[in-house]
Amino acid sequence: MKTNLLLMAALLPAVCAVMLGQTETRPRARDLGVEVGVLHAGPLNAITDVAGVKVGQTTLIRGDNIRTGVTAILPHGGNLYKERVPGAVFLGNAYGKLAGSTQVNEMGEIESPILLTATDSVPRVADAVTTYMFNLKGNENVLSVNPLVGETNDGYLSDIRSRPITPEDVFAAINNASSGPVEEGAVGAGTGTIAFSWKGGIGTSSRRLPASLGGYTVGVLVQTNFGGNLVIAGVPVGKELGKVYPEVASAEKHALGDSALPTPDGSCMIVVATDAPLDHRNLNRLAARAMLGMARTGSSGTNGSGDYVIAFSSSPDVRIVFGEPVYRPKGLLSNESMSPLFEAVIEATEEAIYNSMFRAHDVTGNGHTIKALPLQETVELLKKHNAIAAK
Repeated sequence: MKTNLLLMAALLPAVCAVMLGQTETRPRARDLGVEVGVLHAGPLNAITDVAGVKVGQTTLIRGDNIRTGVTAILPHGGNLYKERVPGAVFLGNAYGKLAGSTQVNEMGEIESPILLTATDSVPRVADAVTTYMFNLKGNENVLSVNPLVGETNDGYLSDIRSRPITPEDVFAAINNASSGPVEEGAVGAGTGTIAFSWKGGIGTSSRRLPASLGGYTVGVLVQTNFGGNLVIAGVPVGKELGKVYPEVASAEKHALGDSALPTPDGSCMIVVATDAPLDHRNLNRLAARAMLGMARTGSSGTNGSGDYVIAFSSSPDVRIVFGEPVYRPKGLLSNESMSPLFEAVIEATEEAIYNSMFRAHDVTGNGHTIKALPLQETVELLKKHNAIAAK
């Protein structure tokens, strides 16, 4: 049975590609020999390598102009209102609409699933999450809940003004969340996103510390919709493939007169999970380092890019049980223990961003087409610069 389930999980990306009209199943960065950093990835190389974490997605592809969706991240499978997790939100550049962030940073805890979607759908998704939480057994007397909903703007490939996300789409993403492999590329909240002028999407990666450093796992999931000058494993891929900002982007916009043309502006949502027992303060420090991983890929955090990191600990030892008069964390990690975790989140964020692009397909919608990163040319460049071993 386990073998069959793993086979089905492996086939999911291919099935989705067929539904999108694609015939190619694109590999992850590591499949092509791109190995980021020095730490080992977890078994799935995904945020779901962190014990208890689940991910679910709803992808909406309708007609010629709907290319959007929802991605749900559950810190654990129980009632998050009753059993909250320590959390923090770090602001890289706050040009965005991250609902619920101020309460997370004020109280240091997350009490709902984390949802990612399109910009104009944030209020509808937040309302649906509130309904979901109210309807959970044990929450009959709850009067207020803090839904945590992030976004990026997919309006170039999707009719964002129509706000097509329904409560059923949100419920499906949450209820179908699993701890297995995570779909990447043009799925869920990444269906209509753009990264470095190529197709972006959902990407994930993980790192596991050696036993001598605690053996903790850090997992990252990204929704990429930002720009800059793409760098992969230190190689200026964007520059060598002719996607350069600001010169090329400015010239293209001026020549075409198209105000909707993709620019370095956009957004990147980064969700960081760990099983290390951390409190809000050190989770905020961990979240800040995720921005270094994003920077390694060539982002400059432009004026119109909403770049946020949501970090949480899934460790049962630091759960915050609602109604308990005293909260005494057990075995919180010291400040001196954080540096290996910083390295882990930097590496996982960088690789997750690459995976969001490597796995994505060409997408046409809303009268526009965005091409996927050309993998053959990219691999040749990486080999040329000795960033991966030639086969």
